[in-house]
Amino acid sequence: MAPQQEEDRFLAAYDPRAFDPIAVTVDVVALTLREGALHVLLVRRGAPPFEGAWALPGGFVRAGRESLGEAAARELAEETGLDAADGLGRVHLEQLGSYGRPERDPRMHVVSVAHLAFAPDLPDARAGSDAAAAAWISVVELEPGWQPDAADPRPNEQGRRSGAHGGGPGRRPEGPELAFDHAGILADGLDRARSKIEYTPLATAFLGEEFTISELRAVYEAVWGATLHAGNFHRKVLSVPGFVESTGGTATHGSVRGGPRARLYRVGDARLLHPALLRPDREETVR
Repeated sequence: MAPQQEEDRFLAAYDPRAFDPIAVTVDVVALTLREGALHVLLVRRGAPPFEGAWALPGGFVRAGRESLGEAAARELAEETGLDAADGLGRVHLEQLGSYGRPERDPRMHVVSVAHLAFAPDLPDARAGSDAAAAAWISVVELEPGWQPDAADPRPNEQGRRSGAHGGGPGRRPEGPELAFDHAGILADGLDRARSKIEYTPLATAFLGEEFTISELRAVYEAVWGATLHAGNFHRKVLSVPGFVESTGGTATHGSVRGGPRARLYRVGDARLLHPALLRPDREETVR
């Protein structure tokens, strides 16, 4: 029998039900800067399990119809209102890791392939079809015992489970922890983002096409949660070959102190930063 015939015969007789079922989902750690602070996108679950709990946006992969990356882009688009095909073009999206403990989901054995996303000025959160609310939450507010409250639904969406709008969340002193193992996934995502901007130019993904060094420094300060010396940071950035390049233009407005207008830069062609821009605490360790 020819190899192809043998292959066809095997596949025709193959029974996937011979194995225990396992499902695959994607979860997205979506980060953006809002009012100078690092925010993460959360949704309030509208159905069991963990109904009413806050979670990372995500869902089941459409088997046979989409890849993992396509599923992550679809879920992110549903919660931000961006078009998955066009609107997410400025969003950096990468795989973060896989999470597959058998007990992580009470429904069945579900493996989640988490993704990390960040971009500048993502729009107000908009709950998808399977969520009760969505909100951008400042990372510094996600301390133990503090959970976000989404804004009330817009008037024309009252009564719809997916109608809550998360443009201006508050917070309350008591509430459930993040659903599933999402607290750990979020921690991993934040660690990846903080580490990655040390040795890659991905901090520029939080900015527009043109930016000042001060705006770039604000990104590092927001992601790292540390105050950086302006002059030292400026010198470090310009000493890294290919990190940024001058556009030849200047900012529309001068500094608040009345000095000259800041120069504008765009991201250069470097894929890795050498030397790396280390976090202040790591700088001390390296020395």
